[in-house]
Amino acid sequence: MRTAALHNLGCKVNAYETEAMQQLLEEAGYRIVDFGEKADVYVINTCSVTNVADRKSRQMLHRAKAKNPQAVVVAAGCYVQAAEERLKEDAGVDIIIGNNKKKDLAAILEEHFARKEGSEDGDLQKEDWKKSYVIDIGQTRDYEDLHISRIADHTRAFIKIQDGCNQFCSYCIIPYTRGRIRSRSAAEVVEEVKGLVEKGYREIVLTGIHLSSYGKDFEGEEEPCRDLLSIIGLVHEIHGVERIRLGSLEPRIVTEEFAAELKNMPKVCPHFHLSLQSGCEATLKRMNRRYTPQEYLEGCRILRAAYGNPAITTDIIVGFPGETEEEFEETRRFAEQVHFYEMHIFKYSRRAGTRADRMPDQVPEPVKSLRSDTLLALEREMSLDYRRTFLGKECQILLEEPMVIDGKEYMTGHTREYVKMAVEKGNYSRGEMVSGRAAAMLNEEVVLLEKSI
Repeated sequence: MRTAALHNLGCKVNAYETEAMQQLLEEAGYRIVDFGEKADVYVINTCSVTNVADRKSRQMLHRAKAKNPQAVVVAAGCYVQAAEERLKEDAGVDIIIGNNKKKDLAAILEEHFARKEGSEDGDLQKEDWKKSYVIDIGQTRDYEDLHISRIADHTRAFIKIQDGCNQFCSYCIIPYTRGRIRSRSAAEVVEEVKGLVEKGYREIVLTGIHLSSYGKDFEGEEEPCRDLLSIIGLVHEIHGVERIRLGSLEPRIVTEEFAAELKNMPKVCPHFHLSLQSGCEATLKRMNRRYTPQEYLEGCRILRAAYGNPAITTDIIVGFPGETEEEFEETRRFAEQVHFYEMHIFKYSRRAGTRADRMPDQVPEPVKSLRSDTLLALEREMSLDYRRTFLGKECQILLEEPMVIDGKEYMTGHTREYVKMAVEKGNYSRGEMVSGRAAAMLNEEVVLLEKSI
């Protein structure tokens, strides 16, 4: 029996696809081992969102070959789409698999070993040893047929329902590595969710490269779901699903109608990640983001009017080309005004092949670091403020893992708003729902939940 090890780089969509590839290999008879162990096959699902991600992808590929020089090293995913020719010249890589071809991993490996075993000396000649399976991703309209039957996280299941992006933000390579928007059929989504629920998963997270575009490519096709609300509604109807959480949303999707429809689906968690990137209108224009700070703020108002105290989280890029101190201050003030629960702060990283990489007035790294530190400090303050709003209130958490805090054992989990809470360790099981009163802050990140009698 051959052994295989997989390593994922990048986003939740990549993580889903890595899980799916692992299950394909298991079905083909491979024994899965930890990436730190010696294996016959190493599969690295790469990322290419920044130049740093490219470098990490190359490092992991070379690390795999160093663990076992005789192993077959497979480079898969986004970095492959961006750097196929470079990888063809990389002696540390044996097989190159682009996006929309990951579903063929097991068959590709079978072909590779058959060619190797069929050669005269048991080894492939130099000109034959490497194969590339990369399509013109910008031309395909097919959703890749990948499935999962379980998730490494035993409490919530991330389900990929959409791929590709048509937005072409000036800093982003993703439309070139993932292609145009493609949606998964409603029947496949429902079938997969039902299978996961039968295995005990109670929380479903719907995710995609540009989730808000779900269904827009179904025009003219006989599909019951032509938008995101429709597919959420179908998942909501599945018996056994107790929570539905949404991945990153486009700010412009939030309308009065959208919020009202979600509010009518009580399984949907009041936790919304609206990607901001900048609170300065001039910077947003250079980024080719298609909304203004005022429109973003209106979306937050709508969600708060519907839910009262929903968790609103975001991403912000600091040090985008041309960002002045005044523009950064606009972003800082805007973030303070919205009063986010959490902010993910990224220092702008140049990415070859994007318009932003060629823009003048690139911001020095020390300036980016200072701006990042400023927003991180604000984020800690706002996040603590939000957690404190739950004190004294009845909450329910989905238990996930044990944790020791100040020498005492607890079981921790998250509320519907994704606030981390802990109950004193007792006869609890992972995946159990526990209700109680949020009593006190155990530390800046965890709230003590006193179980209801």
